[in-house]
Amino acid sequence: MDDMLRYEAERALALIDRGRLKELEPRLTAARQELLDDVALLDSKAAVPASKEPLDAGFIELPRRLLDDVVESGGASLIGRILRAALPLRDELEDFVVLGIGGSYMGARALCEALCPAFYNFLPRERRRGPRLFFEGNNLDNDSLRGLLEVLQVSGRWGLSVISKSGGTLETAVAFRLFRRALDERYGASSDEARRYIVPISGEVSAVTGKKSRLRELAEAAGYEHVFPIPDGVGGRFSIFTAVGLFPAAMLGLDIERLLAGAADITDRFRSRPPGDNPVLDYTAVCHVFEQDRGCSIRVLSTWGARLEALGLWYDQLLSESLGKEERGATPITVVNTRDLHSRGQQHQEGALDKLITNVLVEAPAEPPLELPRDERDHDQLNQHAGKTLPEFLRAAFDGTNRAYADAARPTADIRLPRLDEYTVGQLLQMLMLATVLEGRLIGINPYGQPGVEAYKRNMEEILRGRST
Repeated sequence: MDDMLRYEAERALALIDRGRLKELEPRLTAARQELLDDVALLDSKAAVPASKEPLDAGFIELPRRLLDDVVESGGASLIGRILRAALPLRDELEDFVVLGIGGSYMGARALCEALCPAFYNFLPRERRRGPRLFFEGNNLDNDSLRGLLEVLQVSGRWGLSVISKSGGTLETAVAFRLFRRALDERYGASSDEARRYIVPISGEVSAVTGKKSRLRELAEAAGYEHVFPIPDGVGGRFSIFTAVGLFPAAMLGLDIERLLAGAADITDRFRSRPPGDNPVLDYTAVCHVFEQDRGCSIRVLSTWGARLEALGLWYDQLLSESLGKEERGATPITVVNTRDLHSRGQQHQEGALDKLITNVLVEAPAEPPLELPRDERDHDQLNQHAGKTLPEFLRAAFDGTNRAYADAARPTADIRLPRLDEYTVGQLLQMLMLATVLEGRLIGINPYGQPGVEAYKRNMEEILRGRST
């Protein structure tokens, strides 16, 4: 249990009638059962009712199944194949680019920032466990894309992974064509490097067209050595524990089995533990009650440390696309403290009473604590704190902020990680995904699919076709 994350909401619960949580328990456990039934329905291959379409519940049991497959199949398992592909590329390449948008890159970025050393890309090669990592194909920004291509032209050996379930996402497809041309020019279009240094990750069949994914077709025609699947039944924003997140993590030298173990263990806890001893159920219940009873329709994920900012942004997409439908759904905001106490803190403490703040606190730093030195001149009058460590300063800011919010009747709760490693991050990612789909079932919204996003894509394609005629 010392390795498990904890969810604590005592400060928030002091502001409401706790009986509301007890009233919610039957609906909450019924929603949990619906999630588990969704998995069984997906596994059965039976027809999915129209009200359940799309049904992307495959992520729920995926971590445990991938770990079981390692035991049963060894090197032939997905994990074995990912490691076999990543290990030589890690040694050969100086730079690696992940091309993808939304869930096709945000999870990998979250893993990189949370689990690699700060300023990872600036460390010398001998201090890194893999190549420098860059993300593109997530915007149509001419200057950003050109800038990265110029960096790669003067760097060492480089490669890329292109990630798209359908293969038709315009931002990623445009970037891939440009980066593929640059890589062909660097190594030769028919070279061994051009075949090995591009790793596509895609679905087998497009859910939109019913045909083989465009990226899959291109990969087969080009003869790329390694091509990894995005399984059916796993939506893009839930795909971090597929090759979408695991292959970039392996390129960074992260322990992907430990990552999956954390996710699998929090799933087991979600399935078996009652409210009050179940972080997924408890987090969902508090968020729901505060939105319904107190109008807290803005959810602030307050990360105490910069390394979890990208994870917060990943959660922003997860919650927004899953529940932002039918003129409903809470609005997520990620902040990094203490940085954002000097920008958003005032509004959170004395602004509109529409926010529930959930702190994410790592209880032990990954690196040795820095200690404030004594200075003979003491112009800054900090000698009174000489000898204190940076974690002590952060903890004082954390306690002081939450005391101020409590005095102003602002609800706050905590997700506490004993440390920042693959196991705890795997727990946190899976907890947030489970809580999101659980809340969707609780309030009667299908948490899968993103029809609004599809509308902008259709409009963009129509406009572009009109301009080319």
